[in-house]
Amino acid sequence: MTTTSPDAQLSIAEVADLSRRILDEVGRLVVGMRDPLELALASILAGGHVLFEDVPGLGKTLAARSIAQATGLDFRRLQCTPDLLPADITGSFLYAPKTSEFVFRPGPVFTGLFLADEINRTSPKTQSALLEAMAEGQVTVEGQSFPLPKPFHVIATSNPIEYEGTYALPEAQLDRFMVRLSVGYPTRQGEQAVLLNRVDRRREVGSVEAVISPETLLAMQNTIETVHVDPDIALYCVDLVTATRGHRDIQVGASPRGAQGLMLVGRARAVMDGRDFVAPEDIKAAAVPVLAHRVSLTPQAWANGVDSAGVIRGIVGQVAGPPAVGEGAPAVAARP
Repeated sequence: MTTTSPDAQLSIAEVADLSRRILDEVGRLVVGMRDPLELALASILAGGHVLFEDVPGLGKTLAARSIAQATGLDFRRLQCTPDLLPADITGSFLYAPKTSEFVFRPGPVFTGLFLADEINRTSPKTQSALLEAMAEGQVTVEGQSFPLPKPFHVIATSNPIEYEGTYALPEAQLDRFMVRLSVGYPTRQGEQAVLLNRVDRRREVGSVEAVISPETLLAMQNTIETVHVDPDIALYCVDLVTATRGHRDIQVGASPRGAQGLMLVGRARAVMDGRDFVAPEDIKAAAVPVLAHRVSLTPQAWANGVDSAGVIRGIVGQVAGPPAVGEGAPAVAARP
């Protein structure tokens, strides 16, 4: 396991190598999910949070736990239910008879990677308990603020096929997730590998080895901040987001946070590919997972079965991209 100072930076080649090793280690246990795992890791390297939305049984929880193990993060999982309270996530003050004082007992959110499993099964009041944690890296209880560990990331899962007893995430909560990912069913060979892996390990729950420490993850995140973003790339992000605001099938387009998400995930993908500059392909690859959950379709489009991911793919195909960015780009964007 690689460890380093939390204030340090790594080289682009080191981050690319460690990212590959993390994905390879997770891929030993989580089969057939390389593309979603790459985007999930890119989101974490960019400092964001991840929402997995797909049918049950595809390995979403396993993927979250494996990412936590490979990155050395403390991991806590909370199964969301309708009777869950905000204090069950954030923690609460309890009376201590010995000292005659109220003492704060931290909730499960005080960890490195927090998994909110089936987040759409809990009430909006409880869902909103994660808003401050995801946006500010702290929780406030009884007027007192408590900082969360660094790094801190949330991975949530959501079941899109059931409506009874569920609560759709409000737009404000969805916007806090940098990417929304769909796993999809595995291929025939992939599902065979899942079965054979279960036979080989001879137990139900598998595990992966830690590749890095939390301090190294922070250093990798620091390195992402050095990646050059050409002005044409930034304008391309703006153009894609702007196109969502005037599309006939979209009632409410993506906010500037969507453009920022495109840029951040694009930077992480560039480093994972061994580059210190963002290419148009990085933005195109991030467009659907970053923007599809940030737009609201019109009632007519929804009734006609239009899919937000398909709308975003159409926008990517229509909006002209910038010229290819060459390797001669400077390592760090110049400040105005």
